[in-house]
Formats: sequence, structure tokens, C-alpha cells
Amino acid sequence: MIKLEHVTKTFQTRNGNVHAVRDVSLEIQDGEIFGIIGFSGAGKSTLVRCINLLEKPEQGAVYFDDKDLLKLSEKELRLKRQEMGMIFQHFNLMRSRTVFENIAFPLRHMKMKEDEIQRRVNSLLELIELKDRKDSYPSQLSGGQKQRVAIARALATRPKVLLCDEATSALDPHTTQQILQLIRRINKELNLTVILITHEMAVVKDICDRVAVMENGKVVEEGNIVEVFSHPSMPVTKNFINTTNNLGKINELLENEHPLVQIDSNQTLVKLSYQSGNTKEALISTISREYNVDCSIIFGNVEIVHDVPFGTLICVLTGKKENMQKALQLCEDNQVQVEVMK
Repeated sequence: MIKLEHVTKTFQTRNGNVHAVRDVSLEIQDGEIFGIIGFSGAGKSTLVRCINLLEKPEQGAVYFDDKDLLKLSEKELRLKRQEMGMIFQHFNLMRSRTVFENIAFPLRHMKMKEDEIQRRVNSLLELIELKDRKDSYPSQLSGGQKQRVAIARALATRPKVLLCDEATSALDPHTTQQILQLIRRINKELNLTVILITHEMAVVKDICDRVAVMENGKVVEEGNIVEVFSHPSMPVTKNFINTTNNLGKINELLENEHPLVQIDSNQTLVKLSYQSGNTKEALISTISREYNVDCSIIFGNVEIVHDVPFGTLICVLTGKKENMQKALQLCEDNQVQVEVMK
């Protein structure tokens, strides 16, 4: 569907060149929800604008349906852009037009017949569940309703791809979940490819099939969301994942020598990470019973991503050294990742 090959985008400023996107190569498959995540300034928004050539890369190639967009004429590019809908953080609705007219705007621009516009817009209003608000103005809508209208407008031209640039960043957590559920439903019902730009790992975890992590204009990690979430390899990815739970606090407690993480000579502070097949194993009970090792859980977190459960425990083990070694070996034998922290 979409393939980026060595895409590079540089902006010239008074203070010198800003390398927003550096040699990025990605493939996004038909019908998937692909997340691009990064902290502010990572280059993710510039990258998504390179996909529809709102920003033109100076190097690389952007393929959409096996056509390099950089080699198309202006007319051909305009037609291709109609196959890419886009929604933004601040909705970008026209304040002087009703909900109906906002959604109809791209269709009128295409000079579609009025009866076809009526059918198409009413169908979209049903999809976003706002048919009763079609005569309302944006100022009369909540943030979530405005984003629903923006989604409907983006879908008006029946695009193959929906580009979402920080689409939930201006919304409260409850409304964010509603918008994500709508995007997931649209993805399944319309077989629509979705590219989701965000700085929130919780958003990626809830909705994406695959994810790319950006830092300083580069993609530093990419893969299936379950694999990336359960086995992050890069520090920036680990930092993102820690924003979804309290486990990142353990490092702060260690640095500050908090009493909670102070241990005696017969104790070990460990992190146990597990997933899927080993979540039902009663390992804590087993190591206590078989090896006479007590286990005190300081922190615990369990996630379910795409129906795959996995989690992490921060524990203080108390017992004889050789028994603790046997206990940790039992954990590793059961595919539980063990990290001795102290």
C-alpha cells in the first residue's frame, strides 16, 4: 500500500538546517493501523506530511499503490491525494458552516451532484452517530463531536488511507477512547488503512497493529505492537512504555535510595517480565514453596495488548543465595525475563 524509501526532509532556518526526517524507510500494509510515535520534535508529523507530499522530501521515494508520488504530475498528485484523508489535532472545521456543510465541502469541491452529496453525507453522519447534529455549527459541538465531524469529512471522498496527526491530543481520556473505538470500527468496516501519529503510547497500545518509534528524525525501532511493547530494545521506546504505568518510578526510587528499595544482605531486588503462555503459572508460590524464598511485590503491572496478556513485577526476594539463584533460574526456564536490579 504505502512504502517509504530513504525519505529525508530538511528545513532551512535562520539558525541553520533542521533535519526533520532522516533516511526513513517504512512499509505500511493494506488494512492495518500503523502507529508512528515520538516525543515532540522527533519528526513524526513531518513524516506523515511527506506521505501525502504536503511536505516534499528532497531525497527518497514515496510509493502509494506502487506509484512514486514524487514522479507524478500536479494533476495526478491531486487525484492521488483524494485517496488519502487526513485529520488533525485541532479539527480544522469551518466555523461558519454547519456539520453537514463541513462534511460536504470536499464533495462540492469535486463538483459531485447534489443528490449524491446528500446520500453520502447522511451515510457518514450515521457512521459517526451525529445525524441529529447535522445543522449544528462547530461552536455548538464538544471536542469529541468536532473530531467525529473531521473524520467524516476526511472519509467523504472514500479514501484508501486515513492519516491521523495527533488526532486525540486535544481530547480528554474518555473521549479519546471513543474516538479510537470509532477509528478501529472504520478500519474494520471499510478496510481502511490508518496511519496514526501520536506522542502517547497508551493510544498506540490500544489501537495499532504495528508501530514505528521515531527519535531525532529517525525510525529507531519498528515492529508488531505486542512484540515492541513486551520487548522494547531502545531507551526511547522503554521511556514511552513507562508512561503507561508506574514501573518507571522504580529507577527514581533507586537513584534516591528510597527506603522501599533498600535491601538486606539476604535479599535481591528483581524485575520479572512475563507474557501470554506463562501468565497462568504460579511461579511466586512455587519458588516460595520449593526453594524457601519469600517474595515481596513492590510494584506490579499487567497489560493486555491485542488480547495478549503480559506484565512486570518488581520484587524483593529473601532467602539463601543459592536458593534465590535456583528460583530465578526456574523463572527463566518458564520464559520469564529476569533482571537483577540490586
